[in-house]
Amino acid sequence: MNYVNDVSPMHRAPENLALWLPKRGRKFEAGPAPYTRPGANELVVRTRAIGLNLVDGIPGFAYRLVVPWLTFPAVVGGDVAGEVVAVGPGVDRFTVGDRVLGHALGLERSQNRAAEGAFQHYVILMAHVVSPIPDSLSFQQAAVLPLQLSTAASGMFQHDGLGLDLPTADPADRGETVLVWGGSTGVGSNAIQLARNAGYRVVATASPRNFDYLHSLGAAAAIDRNSSEAVDELVAAIGEVPLAGSLAIGNGSLPKVMRVAARAPGTKRVSCAAPGLVTRMLALRAPRGVYVSSIWGGSLKDNEVGPAIYTDFLPTALATGAYRAEPEAEVVGHGLEAIPAGLGRLRDGVSAKKLVVTV
Repeated sequence: MNYVNDVSPMHRAPENLALWLPKRGRKFEAGPAPYTRPGANELVVRTRAIGLNLVDGIPGFAYRLVVPWLTFPAVVGGDVAGEVVAVGPGVDRFTVGDRVLGHALGLERSQNRAAEGAFQHYVILMAHVVSPIPDSLSFQQAAVLPLQLSTAASGMFQHDGLGLDLPTADPADRGETVLVWGGSTGVGSNAIQLARNAGYRVVATASPRNFDYLHSLGAAAAIDRNSSEAVDELVAAIGEVPLAGSLAIGNGSLPKVMRVAARAPGTKRVSCAAPGLVTRMLALRAPRGVYVSSIWGGSLKDNEVGPAIYTDFLPTALATGAYRAEPEAEVVGHGLEAIPAGLGRLRDGVSAKKLVVTV
């Protein structure tokens, strides 16, 4: 492949193709898109694999609630893996040809531009939410990480979330427990690994068929999320190793996690991955002393957590095997035109997998 380092305006821009969302509630349409040159602290990546997330395919009315600022026509999508084709001023961690994964931030209020949406051949990424990937990691497997990793990290490490200590290459045992309700989800899979790499013991929930998967990620105990005694079983599993914080992931998780946090020793802080309005409404019924915060995955771009994860931790952790790109990628098609059908399948529900489209 001929890589293009187009920092200089003298270079001819490559032809770009995107999957456009013309208006709220309209169907996706594939078509030409402008090629945007990188600005300061930005990269251009030639997309090779795209991970699919529920937020990418929400109905038009839901866009008004979740991302009311989004301007149309839009290019959405958050998960990218591919090759660097251009670097902007101030970028010294990457060179043309590097294999990377990155969190595309086009949906963010502060960004809100089609050039930063993942559903296209050439995407602008902010350099501090991009990580190199080892040759042993395929693009399709790398694409499972970005948004789910960012969401878990934002909820766990930001000061307005759980405020946990950051992961390191050689974590000390902190003598505290992190509860992850929804451990087999994409966010949960990353939360378990991040917590373990930060030195915390993990207790998590899932369906029994995924217990071995949770243990392989580092969970010390796995509890059936569908058990009528799940709250009691979690309190018992936490035991006397106090909570450092709790994550509520998945429909119906927050009320149960709040009950566990109220009863177990340790911190009463809970971070919830549900939409902000839902979290705020449910938090009105939190037991006394339990504090609930809402998670927004893209928020780490604006604080120390973004570079701490993508620059300081993830590159070495992936290269050494201390961190796995999980859950397993399932390729559901090739080309941007395969994305809408993949999103339809995602809405039907998947377990311990991440749907990916290659490009």
